[in-house]
Formats: sequence, structure tokens, C-alpha cells
Amino acid sequence: MKYSLPEDYEERVYAGVLGKLIGVYLGRPFEGWPHKAIADRWGEIRRYVHEDQKMPLIVTDDDITGTFTFVRALLDHGISPDLSSKQIGQTWLNYIAEGRHILWWGGMGMSTEHTAWLRLQSGVEAPRSGSAEINGTAVAEEIGAQIFIDGWAMVAPGQPDLAVRLAREAARVSHDGEAVHGAVVIAAMESLAFVEKDIDKLIGGAISYIPADSRVAQVIADLRLWHKKGLDWHQALAQLIEHHGYEHFQTNCPMVPNHGVIILALLYGGGDFDRSLMIVNTCGYDTDCNAGNLGCLLGIRNGLDALRSGYDWRTPVNDRMYLPAADGHWGLQDAANIALELANIGRVLAGSKPREPKQGARYHFSLPGSTHGFAPSDLCPKEARVVPVEGILGEGSRSLQLEVAFPDHRCDAEVFTFLPPSSLKMSGYSLTATPTLYPGDEITARVVAGAANHAPVRARLFVRIYQERETVGLQEGPWVDLRPGEDSLLRWAVPTTEGWPVAAVGVQLEGPWGSRLHLDWLTWGGTPTLTFDLPKQSEGRDVWERMFIGSMDANNRRPDATFNLVQNRGRGVLHTGSRVWKNYRVSAKIKPLLAAEWGLVARVQGLTRYYGLFLRPGNRVFLVRMAHDETMLAETSHAWKLREEYELALEVRGNHLAGWINGQRVIEAEDPLRGLESGGIGFVLSEGRIQANALRIEKL
Repeated sequence: MKYSLPEDYEERVYAGVLGKLIGVYLGRPFEGWPHKAIADRWGEIRRYVHEDQKMPLIVTDDDITGTFTFVRALLDHGISPDLSSKQIGQTWLNYIAEGRHILWWGGMGMSTEHTAWLRLQSGVEAPRSGSAEINGTAVAEEIGAQIFIDGWAMVAPGQPDLAVRLAREAARVSHDGEAVHGAVVIAAMESLAFVEKDIDKLIGGAISYIPADSRVAQVIADLRLWHKKGLDWHQALAQLIEHHGYEHFQTNCPMVPNHGVIILALLYGGGDFDRSLMIVNTCGYDTDCNAGNLGCLLGIRNGLDALRSGYDWRTPVNDRMYLPAADGHWGLQDAANIALELANIGRVLAGSKPREPKQGARYHFSLPGSTHGFAPSDLCPKEARVVPVEGILGEGSRSLQLEVAFPDHRCDAEVFTFLPPSSLKMSGYSLTATPTLYPGDEITARVVAGAANHAPVRARLFVRIYQERETVGLQEGPWVDLRPGEDSLLRWAVPTTEGWPVAAVGVQLEGPWGSRLHLDWLTWGGTPTLTFDLPKQSEGRDVWERMFIGSMDANNRRPDATFNLVQNRGRGVLHTGSRVWKNYRVSAKIKPLLAAEWGLVARVQGLTRYYGLFLRPGNRVFLVRMAHDETMLAETSHAWKLREEYELALEVRGNHLAGWINGQRVIEAEDPLRGLESGGIGFVLSEGRIQANALRIEKL
């Protein structure tokens, strides 16, 4: 199916992603508060209030992580309009480990999403996993189907039939009935918003996709009637609470009243971003969810300029977002790159080619006002600023500008490549991620000295590295001198870190007051050669251990083993690394103490997507491909015993795999399907315990 995309499609997706983040960050500090409590505390919500509640602005949140993780099913299963609930359910199992990622883990019958995940884990396929038939109507009609839905609309701009189809399939993984109807309405409005601004037409077009006698259709009809009759938004809210409030539903967080609040704010806000977000948040109920959906819708409808037309919602966000899931490569993300990923999925669905700005650079600043999360480091004076600029490096160009604000004071811009220190003790939804930058990686950046500089300047790359007691050290590359207007490619390989994770990467400028430097792009790539072993300073073990994520039940600390892994039931995976790693050898000396299955995994892309070298009782050795379902690629026999140490190695080169035990190649195979082109490294274990002191990757 080929269709035309809006000319400003990518920018509108970016505005939708930012609108989602702004809404969630704005509503999160008073999530669940009733209208009266919010009004008594602040009157009306017209600004970020996180500091009033002693909270950070940028937080982990299920609304954000679920939205931008579940849509990845289109990447994992092939970008197709025929994506099914079953496949999206498999994506849940790949990216979610119980109690750790994305969801509110309230328990069976308490949290709809936890209930659905337990169904999926037990073998109940979607959409039955979310059905009212097995979960009950009260649970199945909670809010979650709506809060995760925005991504499906953003990959189907101006194509509400496609957006609704994808949204319905996604919603039914965990929900049913009215919850699915509400999700469909949001997705349809967001898809239509790419090509239609009229609020009544957005609502009217969306409700054509749900039953006219549904409760969601009724609450929308009531709100439109009250609005037409001239009730103000406070009066309409009172009517909404009276006729469709929480007391009408025997559940924790019902879809219908929260959906009603979104429609109310859309009608009474008249499409204005600031006023609409004020209303949706001041109304109360599940504020981060409701404001996130409405923020996304109005971001798409109004574009990027609306995010600063009154209150500056955008600058404090600075593109920052967290996506903690069981593929740690995605843990630290930014709005610009997520928008580009969604837009590229939309391009493929529309029959077009994906776009890779600036030859696929990791940080490219190609979207209007994008920063990718770059900011002055804490080594700079607090007045230091870096700003996105346009046209400086040529017509249509976009870059990030650094300016020396004070003589003899540091001027830099950095972005985190692993967990920021402020996140290590974050409350609420935990932040999990693997580093994106490693020792041995070569960083490359194009920089241009300001043409109006009065004297030469110099620039260099640097990294910040975790040390003992969660402190962050500094390592710096060589200086490069630049005359006014001169450009240069800065190149520097990250030096050894003695096992510590790299926390951040950046560019430093030095020169006279007022000197400027433009960062055009910054990137790195390839596969490193390095060993993951515990740093000598034991005080740093907490942050070092957080480089590894997965579903293993425990990594108990012992003086004689860096990894002392335990899995109680089923199969567990512990992994680290990056989605860009392709051809390599992963190895470790492992001692199985008790195990139904143990070994190494490579090209890990979550909990159910990887290649594995498995050893099982009976001296059996296997090479397998896990792509939600397990495929045996090769099998052989090789003697092994419990409580003896073995050096295992797994090589992946193209679609060829080879397994080694104690220096002997014992098994190899070709994967005819391919599909797992890159990913991280780690251990696999079923029902037992293994020990290892290091994990090594070597580039092939």
C-alpha cells in the first residue's frame, strides 16, 4: 500500500513525541490527585510543578516506555500493516522482565498490564491475554490500552484506518471492551491530526470507528452536548464526574472517565496547547496518562512552534527520555531519535525509503530545535548554555552551538551514554540500561569554529567515566586548533576505563570570551574488544552491576566470582552491550553448579531474541536462534560435568555461528533466516546456578 506522507511528517512526529513527554512530565507529580486537591494546591496547572513536589522533571514512566517500546514490534516482526496482537504480545515478552520493566507491577487482578503479562508468560496468546472473558470486565477496561497507543498513530499519518487497525491489535494484548474503544479513538484522532485541524472533525472521524452504543461513545456525546450548551469546563467536569466518574466503575483506574477528561480538555482548550494541558491536568484523575495522550495529539496537530508559543515547555525537557526495557540499548533515548525511528517506520509502511540524516550519525541535530539531550556538564558555570541553531553551517543546516560565556571557565556540551548519577536512586519505575559507548570505541565529531570568532579556538572530545562510590571522572582527547570558520573532524578512541562504564561523551571549547563552536554531528560505531570484569575498587560494584540487565533471578555477590547467577524457574538471561555490535566472539570461563541449561548468548535484542550456545544434561550442546520461538540450528555431544569450569565461546559472523569449548570448536551452523544481525552479549541459565569471573567480546 503506497500513499503520500505530509511534507512536514517528520517534524510533526517529533512534535508528537515531545508533546507526549511534556504531558507526562507535567502530570506525573500529582498523578491520581482529585480535581479539588490540585485546585487547592496550585489553582490551575500552567507550569511544571515537579520542584514543588521535590521531584525530578525527567522520570521513568510507563506511559512513555510502553508507548515507544511496544511499537517496536513493527521492527522485530517486519514492518507490515498486518501486524497481529499475537506478535505484539511476543514483543511484550521480549522487552519485559517481571517486576523490572515498563509496567506497574500491582499483581494479578490489580494491574491490568501485570495480569496480561502473566497470561502471556503462561502461554495464553494475545488477544486472549487481555480479554474480559478471562480477566473480567473491570480489569480489562482500565486505562492502559489508551496510554500506550500514540506510536501506532504516528506511523500512520493521515491513515486512520491503518492507525485504528494497529491500535486495536495492540490494545487487545492487555485490554478489552471500552478500553479498546478509548484507545481506538485516541489513535484515530492522532492519525487524522496530521491532515485535519478542526476539533469537531477529529472527534467525529474518530468515533466512527467505535460502536455508537459504547460507553466511550456516550461520554464523548455528553461532553460535546455540554460544550454546545455553553457550560464552562468546570461545569462540564462536574457533569462528567456525576455521570461517568470513578464511582461508576468497580476498578482502580477506569478508562471511561479519564478518556472523558481528554475529550473535555480538547473541546474546551480549543486546540490551544497551553490551555488544553492546563485543563486536562487541573481536572485530575490519571494526570500523566491523560496529559501525555493529549499532549501528543496537540503536538501532532499544532506542530513544534506550539510547544513554546506561551509557556516554554520544551527547553526544560531538552529532548531527554528514558525507555527502560529488557533490551538495554534503548534505555537512554532522546525525542529526536525516537521521532526519526517512528517516521522511518511510517515511511516504510507508506512505501517510501527511510532517512538517515548526516550519514546515520548517532547525534545529528537535524530536526528543528533538537538537542538529543546535550547540555553543559556540571564542570561548567551554571550560566553556561548550549543552543540549537539553524543556517549557520549552510542553508537548511542545523547544529548545536557552544559559546564561551566566561574567560578561563570551562565551556562544553555533553550527553549521557549510561545512567546519569541523578538517576541511580530514582524512585518509582526503575531505570535500566546498558551503556551505549565503550572503551575502544572511536568517537568522531564534525565541528566548525564560528565564522565571527575574533581569534582561533581549540576543541576536543571528552568522556565522563564512573569511578568508585558513584563519582564521575574525566578523560579528555587531544586539542584541535581551529581558525574562524574552519571545520574539523575530531577523532578519538575511548581509552581503557579499568572496567568502569562510560557515563557521558561531549565536546569542549576553549577560546576568548564570546567564541563559538558548532557541533554538526557526533557518532561512533563498530564492535569493541574488551573484557567485562569487576573493577578493583569494590565500592563501585553497584553502578558496575547496572551495566547488566535481563531476567536472571539473582547475581549474588561472592568474593570468588564476579558473576554468581541464579535462576529459579524457567530460562533467564543476563546481558549487556549494544544493538550496533555485529560480528564478534563472546567468551567466558563458566562453572555450572546446578543447571537444566547454561551457556552464552550473542546478538541479544531482549529476552526472547538472541543466538545461544546451550549446554544441557546428557552432554548435549546446541546452537539455537531465539526469535520469540526457539529454533535448533545445530546439535552435538560433548562431555561436561557440574562443578567443573569450562571456557565457552560463541562466534557470530554474518549468518554463521560457531561454538567452542576449552579452545575446541565443537559445533557450527548457518542461520537461513538471518534477522538477528546485531546485539549484545551475555549468559543464559535455566533452573540452577553458574559462576564466572569475566565476560569478553572480541571483534571479528
